[in-house]
Amino acid sequence: MKVLLLTILPSLAIICFFVFSDKFKEPSGQIIKVFIYGILITIPAFYINTYLDIFYEKNTNLNEALKGSFFSAGPVEEGLKLMVLYFLVYKMKDFNEPIDGIVYGVTSSLGFATLENIYYVYLLADYFNTSSIELAIIRSLSAVPAHAAFGIMMGYFFMRYAYIKNEGNLALAFLIPAFLHSCYNYFVIYNFLISLIIILLSWVVGLKIFFKLRIKQKVKKREFEKKV
Repeated sequence: MKVLLLTILPSLAIICFFVFSDKFKEPSGQIIKVFIYGILITIPAFYINTYLDIFYEKNTNLNEALKGSFFSAGPVEEGLKLMVLYFLVYKMKDFNEPIDGIVYGVTSSLGFATLENIYYVYLLADYFNTSSIELAIIRSLSAVPAHAAFGIMMGYFFMRYAYIKNEGNLALAFLIPAFLHSCYNYFVIYNFLISLIIILLSWVVGLKIFFKLRIKQKVKKREFEKKV
C-alpha cells in the first residue's frame, strides 16, 4: 500500500494544487475525464515508442540516450498530450478562461505520468537495480514533477492558441514541452543533476506564469462579485 501511495499521490497532489488554486474551479467531472484520457494515451505511447526503438535500432546508429529522448519519448508523449487538449479540452464549454489551459494541461500530463509511474515502479524496479519503493520516491521527485512542468508549458501556449488564434502558439504548445521533455530524458542518463535543474527552472517559469494569470483572475472575480 505504501508503494502504491508513493506512486500515485504525487500526481494527484499536484493536480489538486492547480485545481484548487483556480478561482473559478473546473467541474470535477471534466478534470476526471481529462485525467482518464491522459492515462489512456499511455497505451499508444508505449506502442509507438517501442516501434521507434526497434526501427532506430535496425536503421540508425543513434545512441540510447538520443533514441529515448529527442527521437521518441519527448515528441511522442507530448504530441499525444496535446491531442487531448486539442480534441477534448478545446471543445469543452468549461474551457473558458486563460488559466484553464494550465489546469487541464497539468491534468492531462499527470494522468499520463500516473500510469507510467505504476509501470515503472511495479515492473521495472529490477531493471534499474533498485526497489519499488526507492524508485517510487525518486520518480516522485523527478519524473512526476517533470511531467507537470511540461503540462504547465503546454497548457499556457495552448491557451494562447485558443484565445489569440495564432497557429504559432499551437506549434509552441508542442515544441517547448517536447524539447524540455527530451532534454530531461537525455540528461537523466548522463547527468541527473542537470535533469533536476531543468525541472526546477521549468517549475519556476511555469509558476510565475500561473500566478500571473491567477492575479488577473482575482481582478475578474472582484468585478464579477460587484455586479452580482
